[in-house]
Amino acid sequence: MTTVKCSSQIIEESIAVLRKGMVRGEERVILWLGRDQPNVYRIAEIYEPEQVTDVDYFRIPPESMRALMSHLRRNRLKIIAQLHTHPGRAFHSLADDRWAIIRHVGALSLVLPYFAANTTPKNFLDEVMTYELSPVNEWLHVDNRGIEVC
Repeated sequence: MTTVKCSSQIIEESIAVLRKGMVRGEERVILWLGRDQPNVYRIAEIYEPEQVTDVDYFRIPPESMRALMSHLRRNRLKIIAQLHTHPGRAFHSLADDRWAIIRHVGALSLVLPYFAANTTPKNFLDEVMTYELSPVNEWLHVDNRGIEVC
């Protein structure tokens, strides 16, 4: 796995945006965007797409995907990972598999439990579950050793 470096500030902003869903009892998704560097991805910004959400899923409508693609092209960025919440424990559900935004081999999908209610920048790596898309199109749980909070 390529190293993903993320500042505490980005983690804090990510948690704040994801907790918006907690107020409504809905999952929420954001994207970590960055630029290619050899063997390292540095998260440059978070992106909150327009989304359809409920207690146990999120989905990005086509017009929101078009806006995302335009933003990526305009700013010369790429999606490094998607990060979303669950109402209970963190795992990659069938709905997560179906509605994943990124689908290339090695793509990262991070899941936070309990709508990120107890997540902080300090315990982020203990709370988050990380999944990577395999060559046979399966989301496999991987440890968080490739993610660094700096």
